[in-house]
Amino acid sequence: MYDGLGMLLCIYLVVIVTAVSDYKQSLQFKDLDKEKKNIIVQVTRDGSRQKVSIYDIVVGDVVHLSVGDQVPAAGVFLSGYSLSVDESSLSGESEPMNVHQDTPFLLSGTKVQDGYGKMLATTVGMRTEWGRLMVTLSEGGEDETPLQLKLNGVETIIGKIGLAFAVLTFLALTARLVVEKSLHNKIMDWSGSDALEVLNYFTIAVTILVVAVPEGLPLAVTLSLAFAMKKLMSDKALVRHLSACETMGCAGCICTYKTGTLTTNDMVVKKIWICQKSIEIYNRNNEDVLKTSVSESVFDVRLQSIFLNTSSEVVEGKDSKKNIIGTPTKTALMDFGLLLGGDFNTYRINYMISRVEPFNTVKKKMSVLVALPARGQFRAFCEGASEIVLEMCDKIVNADGEAIILSRERRKDITDVINGFSGEALRTLCLAFKDIEGASHMDSIPDNGYTFIAVIGINDPVHPGVKEAVKTCLAAGITVRMVTGDNIHTAKAIAKECGILTEDGLAIERPDFRNKSPEEMKELIPKPQVMA
Repeated sequence: MYDGLGMLLCIYLVVIVTAVSDYKQSLQFKDLDKEKKNIIVQVTRDGSRQKVSIYDIVVGDVVHLSVGDQVPAAGVFLSGYSLSVDESSLSGESEPMNVHQDTPFLLSGTKVQDGYGKMLATTVGMRTEWGRLMVTLSEGGEDETPLQLKLNGVETIIGKIGLAFAVLTFLALTARLVVEKSLHNKIMDWSGSDALEVLNYFTIAVTILVVAVPEGLPLAVTLSLAFAMKKLMSDKALVRHLSACETMGCAGCICTYKTGTLTTNDMVVKKIWICQKSIEIYNRNNEDVLKTSVSESVFDVRLQSIFLNTSSEVVEGKDSKKNIIGTPTKTALMDFGLLLGGDFNTYRINYMISRVEPFNTVKKKMSVLVALPARGQFRAFCEGASEIVLEMCDKIVNADGEAIILSRERRKDITDVINGFSGEALRTLCLAFKDIEGASHMDSIPDNGYTFIAVIGINDPVHPGVKEAVKTCLAAGITVRMVTGDNIHTAKAIAKECGILTEDGLAIERPDFRNKSPEEMKELIPKPQVMA
């Protein structure tokens, strides 16, 4: 009775512990999945632009789409520039689809690869193609952890060895009984007690087999992984699969993005260099200095560049307060324009945008072609990564608003300013413009002959606690590396602030790394702490 009861209790304990652990995980991850899928999108509804949850989109909403967004509902293209969508998740086609007035349909679940635009939501939820596809798919079963797979192998080997010994023991005991009976000339004389003896031998063999297979081993492993998972969760690390507890224990290197991970992604303009002057925006009350430091024409062209060359909007909330909706970098620039006293709507009414080339990670710049109030006059504005915009310029505006030749010395001065801003952990952007006559027939916005306006330094403060977290990782023997699309000087300054970049550490730019031969890469790969 004790043996049977003991086995039953053991099996019951294994099943209950595993079931309770899995149930708790599934409850936590149900909530997490819901939160993860709860993407906030920008829509125009009731005549005003607002942020809503992807779950709250209804037919008739005008959805604003930009690079990297997931199309939240099926709909029709209304307006936009260079909008291309990756439909590979639905059609399997790797080439992006260009969306315009002739091919206006956008499918839910696809990703915006380039450009930006507005779409009218026509189908939502499970009625979309994506929704129907999701209904047909069921979640696959969970895989076992590497440790559990290895233990299953060990169990199999032990089971085979146990089986072999059990069979040998049974055969040996039965052979001994047969030999004893033959020695006493009773080989043909078999009774009920002999049958019980053989049955006893069989029981011994089965006992050997049962004892050989380690019943408690899977329980011990499941319990230890469940405790590890609980410990990780108390450290604010959400774990879905038990195997993550093992994998994280083996981690030797963490690659982290900068913006929004190490930094708060709450950007604000901190410094501006314009007309050979560097001005620090130390509080919200020094706009007079910003206005009087340059001539009126330079001041106006700076505001034109900020308000016209942007994908952001200034909207009035229900409390009549002005809110800026857009990416953090664009929001920081728009906020700076409003600080200077500019009016976003006035500039948008007076100047007509005729062509836009949106920002993407390859070009690292955004350009816009604007029709000026004077008939037949056009002006192109460009804003983006400092090195790229500076390379496009051959003139610079002086304090009187005149365009003068951008000499080698002046170019070197601007480069020094950019490096100086970057050394102060500021993200740098450059603004430039170009006057064009009769540009309505042009197929694209020009890439050269621009006049340089200003260098803008944007501050993105580091999250509190990042330095301590990096120290903890380093103490545990884990190398932390930072990967960012920023200028190398900005990246190095922030990496030093976080404690990632050491004195003998290596910071490298992606093109330099890419141009290395496979042999050089193999030698270089363990060394970089920053890739910019």
